[in-house]
Amino acid sequence: MGEVFACRDQFPSLRREVAGQLVAYLDGPGGTQVPQSVIDAISDYYKTSNANTHGLFAASRETDGVIFGARQALADLLGAPDARQISLGQNMTTMNFALARAFSRKLHAGDEVIVTKLDHDSNVAPWLTLERFGIVVKQVPVLEGATLDMDAFKRMITPQTKLVAVGYASNAVGTVNDIPLIRQWTREVGAQLVVDAVHFAPHGVIDVVALDVDFLLCSVYKFFGPHIGVLYSKPGALDELVTDKVRPQLESAPEKIETGTLNHAALAGAIAAVNFIASLGEESALTRREKIVVGMLRIYEYEHQLARRLYRGLQDILGVTVYGPPVGDTLRAPTVSFTLAGVNSGKVAEALGDRGIYVWNGDFYAMTLIKELGIESIGGLVRVGLAPYNTVEEIKRVLEAVRSLAVQAVQN
Repeated sequence: MGEVFACRDQFPSLRREVAGQLVAYLDGPGGTQVPQSVIDAISDYYKTSNANTHGLFAASRETDGVIFGARQALADLLGAPDARQISLGQNMTTMNFALARAFSRKLHAGDEVIVTKLDHDSNVAPWLTLERFGIVVKQVPVLEGATLDMDAFKRMITPQTKLVAVGYASNAVGTVNDIPLIRQWTREVGAQLVVDAVHFAPHGVIDVVALDVDFLLCSVYKFFGPHIGVLYSKPGALDELVTDKVRPQLESAPEKIETGTLNHAALAGAIAAVNFIASLGEESALTRREKIVVGMLRIYEYEHQLARRLYRGLQDILGVTVYGPPVGDTLRAPTVSFTLAGVNSGKVAEALGDRGIYVWNGDFYAMTLIKELGIESIGGLVRVGLAPYNTVEEIKRVLEAVRSLAVQAVQN
């Protein structure tokens, strides 16, 4: 896995130091660092092609090419056969609210929508807005191990279920949900499936055709790019919805859910971000999609070597409770979250940050899950997220720092 680790040299931000040590960027679930190629792509767009779209001159035509290029690159990332299945926007949350508003015009009072208590609120709150129209929103409970109660999930799906919205992976604890099984259940009652893949997309191969999802959302800034939201729609799925749009906007996918002028420079960065992932699999594949698949498999394997070491190391520290499924053979995101007995999670994150170890704390907008786990009063979780630029040495630093904090907690 040396070829994945070697990518560190492409990230300028990794040269930053705090307290005399290189910063360990373990905050990837909140947004990864970006390689120089992405920075250059954004800068070069402003230098050479900064013009609005659909003009009859070179720079505008180049912008048209950037928009199509971004759609094609993200289609390759997600396994979509057609670039027209990729809609672009400000961020995933904004696009999902737009999608929910469109569904509010399609569904009727008494129809049912299912969300889960494991999800980030960006895939819960938009669907809760449908309750004002008499639509029934059910929430799938979580089990003690921070996994979905799949028996309850199956019972909730009825002939009245019209839509299921579920996360591919938990951004708080790394749990990966069984999307193929959930798709099977929704298909049996004719319900549509919306998948939030924001937290899974940086870590695993996605194939929207094999998953047979109706809609899937992700965010480019989670996988080495700028802040852009992405919505994949199954052929015809978006066309049948009534969306908010200006009158000149096209009535078909992908444009019909896009409002206003897109962030063209960021789209140039999105192309570069996908190409960065493809570069990690370059020598063993032909098409960009094949390169992406190999690159993502390498990322997954490398990150999980680190996650396994981190998970087991934290388990061995007195006073530490680790949440989420074990890191092993089961498909899992390399996000390891924990609490330290007697210490607020915010204090733990702050102490790590003072040592140049950047981690997150709190509920990460997975607010319902944190309530279910009963850890609101201690500041939620401390979350360590791994990316292919992280190292074994950084994991050792985390474990050493947490051991020190655990000793201090006992002494106090």
